Amino acid sequence: MSAPDRGEGVSFPRSGDGRPTTPTARGIVADAAGGVRPDLAERIASCRSWRTEYVGFLRELTAASAADGDAALSIAARGLRSMRRRLVLERDGDERALDERSDAAGPLPSVRTVAGGADPVRELRVPYRGGELRGPALLEQVERWVRAGTAEPSFATAIRRVVDRPEWLALPGRRIALIGAGAEMGPLAPLCAWGADVIAIDLPDDDIWDRLEGTAAGGAGTMALPVLAGGRRGIDVVRALPEAREWLDRAAAGDRVVLGMYAYADGARHVRVTAAADAIAADLLDRRRDTALAWLATPTDAFVVPEDVVRAARARHAARGWRRYAQAPLRAVSRGRLFRPPYADGVSVADVLVPQQGPNYALAKRLQRWRGTVAQRAGGTVSFNVAPASWTRSVTKNRMLAAAYAGAGRFGVEIFAAETARVLMAALLVHDLNAAPAAPTHPEMLFSEQAAHGGLWRAAYEPRSVLGVAALAGLPRALRG
Repeated sequence: MSAPDRGEGVSFPRSGDGRPTTPTARGIVADAAGGVRPDLAERIASCRSWRTEYVGFLRELTAASAADGDAALSIAARGLRSMRRRLVLERDGDERALDERSDAAGPLPSVRTVAGGADPVRELRVPYRGGELRGPALLEQVERWVRAGTAEPSFATAIRRVVDRPEWLALPGRRIALIGAGAEMGPLAPLCAWGADVIAIDLPDDDIWDRLEGTAAGGAGTMALPVLAGGRRGIDVVRALPEAREWLDRAAAGDRVVLGMYAYADGARHVRVTAAADAIAADLLDRRRDTALAWLATPTDAFVVPEDVVRAARARHAARGWRRYAQAPLRAVSRGRLFRPPYADGVSVADVLVPQQGPNYALAKRLQRWRGTVAQRAGGTVSFNVAPASWTRSVTKNRMLAAAYAGAGRFGVEIFAAETARVLMAALLVHDLNAAPAAPTHPEMLFSEQAAHGGLWRAAYEPRSVLGVAALAGLPRALRG
């Protein structure tokens, strides 16, 4: 929840009577492409139908990043610079580029700490289909996910390490700052249960903070939160970026910090909160060079994937048996748009971008990936795992997506309960902060390693080509839900 949005704080620049998003978003993506693919940058800059064409452009940009590590880094660095130059921070009628630092204008929130009274959970327990997985049963299910193509083998390796080292769960020696602490897919609840020390940032909303304080009090760790003058809890990083940045530095004191970005918002505000979080991340990295960063990647994006993923998907397509004959008339009627084979163009890019989520959502997630790429190349610790498609509130609000999710099982894709995905992703975060990182051979491996994509990357069809079919199959269930 938030107050009516008037564009204050971190925002798109004014143009006439409004703040159009398309020119800025298109410019950022064009600038990102310019150092590697000038032809692509020119086509993006001159695009007249951004809201329909962005999907293809982001896929091309992803493919361009696969060329080599320098290409991926160039795209990421140029994209971030463009974002910081094009977006603005508006305070009291004064508008300046986001890359011009602004100091806090008034008193900072105080820091309140909530201490949990429970004993810490000393083993990884994952809720799943009405039960709870732990120990050998958890490891057996993880292996089933790998065999089904739901998750990558490196995902199983990471979960196994956490199971074998339960002392990792409490993240000793670190403070975990969560922007969007109340997010449905965020790790707050499992981290509190495991005994971690959390710094929580979310909007000033009593419903959010009643829930978060209840979670922390019922856990085994501590949670620091901002309290505004008058006793209201929370801080909006979009509208009060300088204050949020200074407050976080104060709340962290001298501790080692992990900054996790889990906030979600609809439309343009998702770009704005992502940009605000990015400014905080950049500031923390300047002040505290041992800061680690964490995000979750959406499975509905375009990713460079390993060749074994491509081979597995093509093998599934070849093994579809009698279905090919049933699908042939539909392919003909749709002029090849339905039931397209995966990776048919020979490029190892899993293209799972979903137009229904919109260009602002896609840009926000890409900005996060660019910061992760730059930070990892600079030698920082970065946790950035692809989470499975899950039954979250944002999905169920979108009837098309909800119906497609309900029918996804017909195409070998598992949609996870949010409570299951949340604990699994928190376990991967714990792994990434404790295990010695492997030297990446390419920046895009940051996203392909440990991915739990639900089966979308290894599916027998290009995912977008069966989205409508899955939605039709799942419509009855979605309407009942």
